[in-house]
Amino acid sequence: MKDVHDWTTVHRLYKQGTPIKKIARDLGISKNTVKKLIKLDKEPKYSREYYATKIDPYKDNIKEWYLNPKYDFNGTRIFRELKKIGYSHSINPIYRYLRTLKEDKMNVPKKATVRIETPIGDQAQFDWSPYKVEIANEWKEVYCFTMILAACRKKAIVFSLKSDAEAIYEAIQELYDDLGGVTQELLIDNPKALVLKNEPDQEPVFNVNALRLAMHLGTELNACQPYRARTKGKIEKPYQYIEEQFIKGSSFESMESLNKAGKAFINEWNDQVHGTTKRIPNEMFKEEKNLLLTLQNERFIHTVLKDRKVSLDALVSVNGNKYSVPVKYVDKIVKIRIVYGYKLEIYNTAMEMITTYELINEKGKFFTKDEHYAPIKQPVPKSIPEVKRQFESIFKFGESYFVEATKVLQQPSYHAREILKLKDMYHTENLDKILNYCIKEQKFKINEIKEIIREKYLEIVLGRSHKENTKDIGTLIECIDEIATTDALIRDTSYYEGGQI
Repeated sequence: MKDVHDWTTVHRLYKQGTPIKKIARDLGISKNTVKKLIKLDKEPKYSREYYATKIDPYKDNIKEWYLNPKYDFNGTRIFRELKKIGYSHSINPIYRYLRTLKEDKMNVPKKATVRIETPIGDQAQFDWSPYKVEIANEWKEVYCFTMILAACRKKAIVFSLKSDAEAIYEAIQELYDDLGGVTQELLIDNPKALVLKNEPDQEPVFNVNALRLAMHLGTELNACQPYRARTKGKIEKPYQYIEEQFIKGSSFESMESLNKAGKAFINEWNDQVHGTTKRIPNEMFKEEKNLLLTLQNERFIHTVLKDRKVSLDALVSVNGNKYSVPVKYVDKIVKIRIVYGYKLEIYNTAMEMITTYELINEKGKFFTKDEHYAPIKQPVPKSIPEVKRQFESIFKFGESYFVEATKVLQQPSYHAREILKLKDMYHTENLDKILNYCIKEQKFKINEIKEIIREKYLEIVLGRSHKENTKDIGTLIECIDEIATTDALIRDTSYYEGGQI
């Protein structure tokens, strides 16, 4: 269809008496088109037939994710989300549709910058950015500390509730650890925890603790020019991707779960082809790792740790809550510190880390780990009601044992407790067979049960008589092999004499 200029020109020439054939020749159009334009009383409007597109079933989803401030996803994030719900085509139709939704947005011209590629092993860049994240059904401001190896573009992240000096120093060390080594130079911004003063044409003045950290790591700090983020553009760019592809629309149960998910996300990203290098960061890292310095085993800690005395029940009190440590530290002094605003670290006096916990805001809570009490944990309970509960729940014939044993024994719970100890040597199903046999034979005392195990174990468990089991050495070895597959430990018969356990 021709535009308004052709339409007005045709009408003007036709009114002047110009033949249709000459109009068509002069304007370079067909005679039929000239005739159609002459018949039009109004200017021609361009219209095209609508053809269904591959994203039609998903347009409502795209509008919601793109226009709703709750999501505000970009094109690549929308593409990823659509694939989860069945979209199997390319990203191009999505971008074409998004252009129809953002006509009111302006394109901001980018400033030209000379790109600098750094030799492998030379430089890492470090920075952080705040995000609003839903954690345990509560919106919190968290800080995403990020480091990138400038050459291979391998990245690492850690999330914190604080961005103070303690968090910054810890993050630098943790991120270097995640990346697998230390670079010769660390390019940084200008927070007071790292840089006290950085003025044009003058040598930067670094925080003394930052210099101590650099000496501890074996790297050299390089402060970028203030208010010029492009100086460390390799570390600035990922924040938009992290927000679009990981933060938006996500919620987490705790800071630990946020960090676990974040590290998994960044590792997945490191396996994707980088847009600039056209290589996979994790693959390119193989060329760089041998040029990195080894990270020190000991953490650089610039604050004085607080002392805590361990109670008799192996607990340490911190901010109104109590946390367990291994029982060997009972009645001793340990040291604590809180990093990232949520992580409690407990050390011994030699500054070896004992354990860690995630702090919570509630008061009066107890947090324990079973392994801390393992050395003093009773193999079987002492409480008579608990012995009976365990015995009847573990053994199929446990209830029958108590019913019959109560008729002839003063304290069947004592013998039941001793039987429970045998679980360390025999599988439960084998002990159940022994127990069933003993009930039928009215043998309830532990010494009687041990005697039966010594004399008739093979017969009861394997269904073979003593005579059959000992008729030749080959059969005996076969029986022993069968027992070894069912019970992990075979004792000498003297074990059962004298009622020892």
